[in-house]
Amino acid sequence: MDGKKEYSAKDITVLEGLEAVRKRPGMYIGSTDKYGLHHMVYEVVDNSVDEHMAGIASTIDIIINKDGSLIVKDDGRGMPVDPHPIYKKSAMEIIVTKLHAGGKFDNKVYAVSGGLHGVGISVVSALSSNMDVEVFKNGKIYSQNYKIGKPTVDVKITGKCDSKIHGTKITFMPDKNIFSTTEFDFKTLATRFREICFLNAGLKINFSDLRGKDEKKETYHYEGGLVEFVKWLNKTRKAVHAKPVYFKRQEEDTVVEVAIQYSDSYNENIQGFVNTINTIEGGTHVAGLKSALTRVINDYGTKKGVLKKGQKLTGDDVREGITAVISLKLSEPQFEGQTKTKLGNGEIKGIVDSMLTGALTDFLEENPTVAKAMLAKATAALKAREAAKKAKDLIRRKNALGVGSGLPGKLADCSSKKKELTELYVVEGDSAGGTAKGGRDRETQAILPLRGKVLNVEKSNPSKALGSEQISNLITAMGTSVGESFDVNKLRYNKIIIMTDADVDGQHIKALLLTLFFRYTPRLIEAGHIFIAVAPFFKIKKSGKDYYVYSKDELDAFLEKSGGKGEVSRFKGLGEMNDGQLWDTTMNPKTRRLKQVSIEDAVEADETLSLLMGDAVAPRREFIEENAEKAEVDL
Repeated sequence: MDGKKEYSAKDITVLEGLEAVRKRPGMYIGSTDKYGLHHMVYEVVDNSVDEHMAGIASTIDIIINKDGSLIVKDDGRGMPVDPHPIYKKSAMEIIVTKLHAGGKFDNKVYAVSGGLHGVGISVVSALSSNMDVEVFKNGKIYSQNYKIGKPTVDVKITGKCDSKIHGTKITFMPDKNIFSTTEFDFKTLATRFREICFLNAGLKINFSDLRGKDEKKETYHYEGGLVEFVKWLNKTRKAVHAKPVYFKRQEEDTVVEVAIQYSDSYNENIQGFVNTINTIEGGTHVAGLKSALTRVINDYGTKKGVLKKGQKLTGDDVREGITAVISLKLSEPQFEGQTKTKLGNGEIKGIVDSMLTGALTDFLEENPTVAKAMLAKATAALKAREAAKKAKDLIRRKNALGVGSGLPGKLADCSSKKKELTELYVVEGDSAGGTAKGGRDRETQAILPLRGKVLNVEKSNPSKALGSEQISNLITAMGTSVGESFDVNKLRYNKIIIMTDADVDGQHIKALLLTLFFRYTPRLIEAGHIFIAVAPFFKIKKSGKDYYVYSKDELDAFLEKSGGKGEVSRFKGLGEMNDGQLWDTTMNPKTRRLKQVSIEDAVEADETLSLLMGDAVAPRREFIEENAEKAEVDL
């Protein structure tokens, strides 16, 4: 074949059973880092939640054991253990060892479920070095052990239990050969379990962590469901109306629940869920909610004469300050991707829109005080938008001028035309900016110094925020614009890198910038364009050579290894470094440390930003007191 390698039948590899999962785990759980690790837990817990949604289970016990394994136990019906009519093996073994095996492919067993793909528990089994399944039913305990997805024994009766006890208990140890980390994060899991209980009124989750000296325990149980969820999300804000607006409607097999509450915030927080799965990328259900909300409030404002002829509220106007949760339960959701981050069912937008249009219209007519407050919030946003339009137009005009023209005067741009190679360093102060300009790679690295602290956009309306010279300069330099005109494809640099001092002031500036990105350009975070440069804490001079360390622990480790030898100095600020030091420690792609900013959990991110950057003092004080011991001490 003219020197080309022959391609024939012998080159075809067939992966049997769960081999495909271990070969390409990211296809099934998203990744093999901490995100994929926690997704394993969610897949198991989702099965227990399905039992609750079926009207059986009321309690789920989840335990992180001392050895790092994890237990999920529910009081549902228990996996079937009787022989499968085709495979002639216990149904338990079939469910755990075969992809696309389960009771969720028709509506006979589960009318609604989160794990419709039927791969959840089998994938967990395949990616675990050890897994034990126990089923409690009919006064007996049925057990089976698995290693990397393969049963080591047949399903056996291993004990007796009270005839009233029923359910499933799964214990698994993630495979260290698959995952980059197998250490479960208590806070990450706790956040998800709290969500689940908010979304399933009446469900109780007991969560324990037996690792460490002090056992951690949390219990989640909310009879108020979505109403309590919205109140909890707004606990750091001042509500415009005390009682959240709540609707629950059903059309055939589709159940729509919505809770809405406006606050004095300038930001929107809409959380979408489908069968308890957090659809962080939204989807057709969220689109239906937005559409109905905009139309109904516009119609109400026109009817009441608040909106002048030809005047119209935009979606952004209507959603300013809104906190809303929409939860769908339907039999056959279509998610984009196995990790279920976006709902794709085309018909759902119309169903949700229609349901909410009728429900919200009736509510506004029946509750004029709340309706007036909601409309006042939206019209105030309209006025602010009109005032901010000038600032946005200015930014757009600057961007339209192109590279090398109309850009901020403080910006030291790079020369490369290849965007994938370019970086924008956002630097604290002119002093550090000058050093960065001298030490950078001029071809690929641009420098934008910011003077003083950035405006706290959490406490500022869009007009004030976009009118700020610092924010305007940053957005202009990036090229993306903001709001409805935002376009991620117009980003002028592949990486936006925040570079501040390692002291308290530097951390504050970093938090303010992250708040700005989260509120005005979240797509940049989601697309992986925002980074934090890790600045060194100490320089150690030893034998005529300089060494840099980035924490007190690293310093202690270095001194211990070197026998305590070395002259230690503390960097008080980036401006104290010379060009070479800054390049070596913070800017050289070969030696620097960068942290990529990600939105792990939209609910938690919004809560933390609102708490730390908002007006509520008491919750912020409580947060600081609780987390003070976890903070790095500036020595």
